Amino acid sequence: MRTRYRTHLSSEITPELDGQEVIIAGWVHAKRDIGGKKFVLVRDKDGFIQLVISKKESPPELLRIFRELTFESVISVRGIVKKEPKARLGVEIKPLEIKILSKAKAPLPLDVSEKVPADIDTRLRERVLDLRRREMRAMIKIMDTAIETIRNYLRKLGFVEVFTPKIIAAATEGGANLFPVMYFGKKAYLAQSPQLYKELLAGALERVFEIGPAWRAEESDTPYHLAEFISIDIEAAFMDYEDVMKVLERVVYEILNNLRKEREKELKILGHELPEISLPLRRITYEEALEMLRSEGIDVKFGDDIGTPELRILSKCVKDPLYFITDWPRSAKPFYTKVKDSDPRLTESFDLVYKFLELASGSTRIHRRKELEERLKEQNLNPKDFEFFLKWFDYGMPPHAGWGMGLARLGIMLTGKQNVKELTLFPRDRKRLVP
Repeated sequence: MRTRYRTHLSSEITPELDGQEVIIAGWVHAKRDIGGKKFVLVRDKDGFIQLVISKKESPPELLRIFRELTFESVISVRGIVKKEPKARLGVEIKPLEIKILSKAKAPLPLDVSEKVPADIDTRLRERVLDLRRREMRAMIKIMDTAIETIRNYLRKLGFVEVFTPKIIAAATEGGANLFPVMYFGKKAYLAQSPQLYKELLAGALERVFEIGPAWRAEESDTPYHLAEFISIDIEAAFMDYEDVMKVLERVVYEILNNLRKEREKELKILGHELPEISLPLRRITYEEALEMLRSEGIDVKFGDDIGTPELRILSKCVKDPLYFITDWPRSAKPFYTKVKDSDPRLTESFDLVYKFLELASGSTRIHRRKELEERLKEQNLNPKDFEFFLKWFDYGMPPHAGWGMGLARLGIMLTGKQNVKELTLFPRDRKRLVP
């Protein structure tokens, strides 16, 4: 799209335009002065294009501007395309006019060219500059393709995208990891998940999904926890946990396939190879997982959680990079999780695990009010606090199931990075409220 600032993006400057006048715009990524010639590498959303200023041929004004240019200054350049086989990009631009649209202060607090590495705290503090790095832009594009794939695939299955309230009156799953907010003089909370609302919506639309923010006031300060995160959720009427597991594994399969086709360049920038998976994914029960851990000398008993340390060991036993752990104990899952008819100790539930990291969890839900009230009391929750939710179960709620998946944790598998903060544009945790 032609604008007053540019006629072409860097990706559109090809040898076929040799001799034509164009206007490009972007950031000053690098400069080189080798005496008779001066080079400026300009970066835009698609990549890079090089300017060549000749001391003999270029107007003195361009030489003055070259000296004035600082890294990350924003410029618009009118110039002539020059085919140059020796150039890295096969083409250059001989500028006729350079306009400085916004001059950057020097020195920069972070090296966008990635020649000087920075630690994670510096990167997050100087986040806007960090987001301009080639690696970060590659990650963002990979996640964009993942989200697009999720939306497209779920819509093919008849799911409708919905948006649920993020200010709620009661905890979704109980517990104390809530952020309280004042709501017109009353105490309310930021939503831990869309769980209760998506269940009610499944009672109206049958198949719904949401990609939106959620909050957990957890004290955990690990590479895998955030106070605010993007959650991918589905809920489906007339499905059970086996059905929605099939939806989940197919969603992940489609994402991996699409990334291989559409984001080869970005994966190469990251030096990351996506895991090879085949469907159906392996399923092991919770009790089978305990047996595997015991065989490795880990002292675990029925009812214990399987945390990250245990998952590291378990994944070596399972060997598959991606697998399900199913049929968790009732004490380990929220009140809305359906208990197995064949064994009341267990629930119709699952976690999706990548290596040692839980990516998603889901279950068949309870769809009868009396059972929900009993489970609430069992978990020391007051049914009166959930009346806004429970009352709709008096009017015909179908059997239903669903899951939730953390987008940043999914991104660890898709990018090879090891910290969800890297994969979050402006992360929120115990230490960060800005930028």
